[in-house]
This record gives sequence, C-alpha cells and structure tokens, in this order.
Amino acid sequence: VFVTLLLIVVALAIFTVPPFITQVASLVNQEPALRGRLVKFLATYPLTSSLADALQHVEYSALFKSYSAQAVAFSKTLFEIVAYGAGAFFLALYIMIDRDRLRGALFAIIPRAHHIKLSRIMLHLETIVGGYVRGQVVTCAMMAIFLFILLTACGVTNAIAIAAFGGIADVLPFVGIFLTMIPAVLAALAVGSGAATVVFVLLLCYEEFESRIVIPLVYGRSLRLPSSIVLFALIAGGTLYGIGGALLALPVAAALLMLIDELKVELPGEMMQPEEMDVKHSDIVGEAEYLRRTDGMTAEAAAEIALEISEQQKLKEGDKPS
Repeated sequence: VFVTLLLIVVALAIFTVPPFITQVASLVNQEPALRGRLVKFLATYPLTSSLADALQHVEYSALFKSYSAQAVAFSKTLFEIVAYGAGAFFLALYIMIDRDRLRGALFAIIPRAHHIKLSRIMLHLETIVGGYVRGQVVTCAMMAIFLFILLTACGVTNAIAIAAFGGIADVLPFVGIFLTMIPAVLAALAVGSGAATVVFVLLLCYEEFESRIVIPLVYGRSLRLPSSIVLFALIAGGTLYGIGGALLALPVAAALLMLIDELKVELPGEMMQPEEMDVKHSDIVGEAEYLRRTDGMTAEAAAEIALEISEQQKLKEGDKPS
C-alpha cells in the first residue's frame, strides 16, 4: 500500500511540479501588469478609487520592512505547524507499521474484562481517522479540479499552479477559500475584468456549495455524523480554538460521540432499547469467547483475538437493518 501511494505521489510530482514552478515564476513576472490592471479596475468606481491610489504607489521594500517582525513570527508559527504535522505523520506511520506490538502493550495494562470493548473502540477510531483523511482528500481534490476547470475556461495561463494552491488551502476551514481567491482573481485580471468577476462569483458559489452540501455529505457519511453536528462542530471548533480547532473539530466530535455510545452508563430506571439489548448480549458472548480462547496467551496474541471478535461483531451489527 505504501509503495503504491509513494509511486502515485512521485508520478503526480513529475507531471505537476515542473509546470507549477513555471507558472509561479510567470505569476511573479506578471505582477506589475496584474497590479496595473487591478488599479485601473478599482479606479473606475468612486468607492474604490482610494484603494487604487494606494495600490499604485505601494512600495514592497517598505512593506517588507514594516511587517518584518510579523513575518518572522508567522514563519516561526508556520515552521512549528509543519514540524508538528511531519512529526504526527511519522508517528502515525510508526504506529501503523508496528501496531501489533503497540496494541499488545496497551492490552497488557488493561484488565482482560475490558479488552473487547477496547478493541471495538480502537476499530471505531481507525474508521474515524480513515474517514476524515478520505474526506479531506475528496474535498481538496474537488476544489483543485473545479478551480483548474474554471481558470482554464476563463483563459488563465497559470491554472495548474493556482489550482494546486487552492487544493492545499482547502484543508483550512473558513479561510482556505479566501487564500485561494486572491491569486485566482488577480490571475484572472490579466485576462480581463469580466473573467475576474466570473472567477470571484463562482468561487463564492462553490464555497457555499462545499460548506452546505459537500462537507456535510462527505464527512457525515465517513464519520457517521448528522449534517447539523458537522456544521455545529466546525463553527464551535473555529470559534473556540481558531483554524486548528476547526481543522480537528470533525474527528474530535465523531470520537466523542463514539465514546459516549460505547462507554455509556445505564441509569437507574432507564429502559434499554431492543438494539441496545442485542449489543449488550453480543458483548457478553464476545467477552466469554475471548476469555476462553485467550487463556494463557500473551497480551499481543490476545489483542489479535480481541480484534478478530470485535470485527465479527461489527460485521454483524452492520448486517442488521437500520
């Protein structure tokens, strides 16, 4: 699997990186012309004429000097994010490669009576993480493809570079579309004000389509979350913890709901539903089978048995009509 993914990434890099670098260099060379077109466009309207004057006389050296401290702070933060991301990636890779031994170590410190429930929780967590990653890949790929088609149809010559940037920026909730819109609209201005207006309006429409339909549909299915919970989790995570909170809101919400469902406590007088009674009976049977089959086994071997029983229970639950 890893070799296949590596070959796919290398092939994509071979076909996209050279034109990407060429188009980025072209965008940099076209900056004066793009700025001139934007100045003319803003100068035609009284409300934006002051912005046109400021943009026409902008001096990049003065801007770099005035914002150098902020740039250093931002670059430090960006480096930390990249470092944490790389660390998380290699940690996840290590866990996937050596997961049997790590799972055995975890099972060794947990009482055997809880091994079936623990293995089922781990299976659900794998499903949540895998669904979230697949959802990110789908939404980012959709944004990149849409942006490439839109810019190509509008006659923009730097479509690959901007589409790749848009696909990467789409990982960031709320702000990704605005980061994408700036270079896309500026590049479309090189074609004409009409093309820039079309790109701006269609990107806004796509953002509404993605946030209201694509994200609830994709993540709702993969993470088994209702659409209302998806939207609420994104808003709450972004409000409380910024971009990072919004980025992790969906897997955290899915994990919390799963843990509440798996670790729920029966309250006095609470009536159990028929499906809950079936799950409880399945747990009792599974735990009895697990204790019988793992008598005298090591924790690592017992973990394999627990995972096998949990997978069988999960398949049986999936076969039941909802």
